[in-house]
Amino acid sequence: MNIEIVAVGKIKEEYLRKGIDDYLKRLSRYAKLKVIEIADEDISQRMPAEVKAREARKLAKYISPSDSRYVIALDIQGHEATSEELAEKLESLMVAGKSTVTFVIGGALGLDESVLNAADFRLSFSRMTFTHQIARFILLEQVYRSFKIIKGEPYHY
Repeated sequence: MNIEIVAVGKIKEEYLRKGIDDYLKRLSRYAKLKVIEIADEDISQRMPAEVKAREARKLAKYISPSDSRYVIALDIQGHEATSEELAEKLESLMVAGKSTVTFVIGGALGLDESVLNAADFRLSFSRMTFTHQIARFILLEQVYRSFKIIKGEPYHY
């Protein structure tokens, strides 16, 4: 399976970069990984709707629908899944022939409605708000945990 993470913004904090790199390395045993970073817009220079729309235009070319791609947008209003449910979702996508799962992480203001509407599924980690940097770390940990669950390997404590 191919896992793509399309994210607005870069990882600026060294401690998060190290954690993210660790999970990318761990995940490479289970899936082919690709991380695409989109430049974030300056939120002090534009209205929120314009920032999100500009970021959405940049994201659009990486999340176009296809028969083999499944797009999951991280959205605070999305479905809150347990680790087991996320594992079941990923496993069902593999069985259904979806060779690529693309996760989309918005910037400081979240994702534009056009990106959310283009997604096949909206996933929420919590009703709490996380920075896009922390969301990426949590996502990678949960995807790694999902593959461990799918393979029946110890990790879920």
